[in-house]
Amino acid sequence: MSETEKMSVGEAAGNYLSSLSSEEQKVAQPDVSKFVRWFGADKSLAGLAAHEIENYADRISTTDKDYSKKLETVKVFLTYARDQTWSKTNLSLHLKPKKGKKNSGPKTQPEVVPVTQEGYVKLKAEVEELKLQRPRLIEEITKAAADKDFRENAPLEAAREQHGFVEGRIREIEALIKAAEIVGKEQQLSHKVHLGDTIILVHIESGEEMCYQIVGPRETNPSKGKISGVSPVGKAVVGCIEGQTIEVIVPVGKIKYQIKQIVR
Repeated sequence: MSETEKMSVGEAAGNYLSSLSSEEQKVAQPDVSKFVRWFGADKSLAGLAAHEIENYADRISTTDKDYSKKLETVKVFLTYARDQTWSKTNLSLHLKPKKGKKNSGPKTQPEVVPVTQEGYVKLKAEVEELKLQRPRLIEEITKAAADKDFRENAPLEAAREQHGFVEGRIREIEALIKAAEIVGKEQQLSHKVHLGDTIILVHIESGEEMCYQIVGPRETNPSKGKISGVSPVGKAVVGCIEGQTIEVIVPVGKIKYQIKQIVR
């Protein structure tokens, strides 16, 4: 990973704000700082995922009369970050205003989210841990609210934002758990690669071996060898059998691998 790709959210925000005039900084700083506090200053900017950005847009108050303006301020920051190659994608594209609910039209079937058993257990553990934070966060809000000077009460704002983030994450995980379809239960007797399987691939030309676990999109973590079933490698291997040669389409062309082993 290059130095620019290691840029944290806080560092990127600081560099962006320093590139603005004093008047522009005064306008942009509150909303950019709020974005930084939401995700944490030390979080890798390149590590932000599209669904996290969408969740941020959903969770900030839509009752704020300046809601769209605040989103636009952060969009400009994220576009600047992409131009500086601090992130590989333009995350601002996922910062969309929350759409109002519609009462008309046909009802759609709820989305089914494939997750591994391991991923399901982690979701359950995370939501329980977040619920345990509720009393502490409410106490922090109460203490911060004791300061009657709300105009400059940064601790109160930060406590409310953290509480809002935790509550939003709880709702998000509970929705995921409700929509989750655990994969792997009926695949043990199958000879084909399915979500949840771990595979060992051999590069046809170099002989290099790679080990990946094929997981649902929500569980992707390339640094731990977990890749999505809709990634180039995932799409190429799902449904294939041990010993089969596959072709993975990449920007520079095609790469051939052999599925050396399927581990369950």
